[in-house]
Amino acid sequence: MRRREMIYRPIFSNLNVSEQTLRCLGRERFTILCSMFNVPSPNPEPGTRNPEQRSMPSKYFASVALAMAGAIVLFSVGCGKSGPPKPPPPEVVVVQVEQQDVPIWKEWIGTLDGLVNAQIKPQVTGYLLRQTYTDGAFVKKGQLLFEIDPRTFQAALDQAKGKLANAEGQLATAQANQIKAQQDVTRYAPLAKEQAIPQQDLDNAIQANEAAKAQVAAAKAQIEAAKAQVQSAQLDIGFTKVVSLIDGIAGIAQAQIGDLVSQNALLTTVSTVDPIKVYFPVSEREYLEYVKDHPDAANRAAAEPQLQLQLVLADGSVYPKKGIFSLADRQVDVKTGTLRLQGIFPNPGNVLRPGQYARIRAVIKTAKGALLVPQRAVTEQQGNYQVAVVSSNNTVEIRPVKVGERVGTQWIIETGLKPGDRVVAEGTQKVRPGAIVTPKPLEAPAQVKPESAAKNESR
Repeated sequence: MRRREMIYRPIFSNLNVSEQTLRCLGRERFTILCSMFNVPSPNPEPGTRNPEQRSMPSKYFASVALAMAGAIVLFSVGCGKSGPPKPPPPEVVVVQVEQQDVPIWKEWIGTLDGLVNAQIKPQVTGYLLRQTYTDGAFVKKGQLLFEIDPRTFQAALDQAKGKLANAEGQLATAQANQIKAQQDVTRYAPLAKEQAIPQQDLDNAIQANEAAKAQVAAAKAQIEAAKAQVQSAQLDIGFTKVVSLIDGIAGIAQAQIGDLVSQNALLTTVSTVDPIKVYFPVSEREYLEYVKDHPDAANRAAAEPQLQLQLVLADGSVYPKKGIFSLADRQVDVKTGTLRLQGIFPNPGNVLRPGQYARIRAVIKTAKGALLVPQRAVTEQQGNYQVAVVSSNNTVEIRPVKVGERVGTQWIIETGLKPGDRVVAEGTQKVRPGAIVTPKPLEAPAQVKPESAAKNESR
């Protein structure tokens, strides 16, 4: 029986290598490739025997040769490709360090309050009859605000007047008795001297006269007491009409018509708001720094009223009127460690109101020849500050710096930089020490034209 020979034919469908290419490889290269892929060569050296290879069909070797040739072609193609191009230096935005005189601003949180705040309370107890002002309106000093039922106090006044009239009648009777007693003394004195009457009669007349004088004095005292009662009753009637004590804005009434009010009841509050004052706390450190910059107490006291204050409202708008520093509290708050200061602002039109939130700003000094860089150009690492400086050959250098005050979006650099240095403002995360970059100057923000101007240009 004829033995079947199994032919192993690898499938290399993806390799486009012709048999002519295999013949061009040559015997030696083909033998080397066979040894690389651990495949026996179809044509061994003369004098050697390889029975297994003789039994292998030629098609098998052709397939192997085809596979190896394809590998060589792929290897040569892969090795022939060049590497990826080197990336260009990263672009960074730089800004040049400027030197100029900079005003140093400080800002604090403040609360507005009326220059004078008068709490309107009744001085008598009674029922509230009417309110004569409009809530939130401007009132004058002495203007009637509330009226309390006066009938009880009118009755007390009438009673006091009656007591006064009674006391005045008793005084008249006492004065008449005293006149009669004085006449008796005057008549009895010469008669007793001539012993025409007993001495006892003169003594009795003198004693009666003194008693009459005492009754006159007591009647006069009763009159004064009655007059005081009348005056007190008249004041109580006057207190039934509650008036404003100052010129200012009257608040919303805290009592309704018909309420029984007493001396402890708050009816409303009137505040003087033009000018208006503002309270703002400063830290103990800021206070000590200011005193250090102005050691002379006399000069400091003279300069403080000239310190102009700027007020920024809750919506971010700046109040157009400038304020002045008024006074500092006598002590530092032990709970917060701050000193309370007071400023005064003009308030025409009563735009500002007590209790309003505000930010207070003031120029406390001027930094001469300060070096300014954008705040985003400064990085902080564990309390240390540094900036990336681009040299003339576009090489990056990381420098440690000492920062000072912040001025808007910029930072004052005290040490570490000099005028003219180029500092990386954008792209600091791209740079490393010694790296080469492509600097690009920081462009100024484009100014937005007003809407009316834009419309005219479009026309």
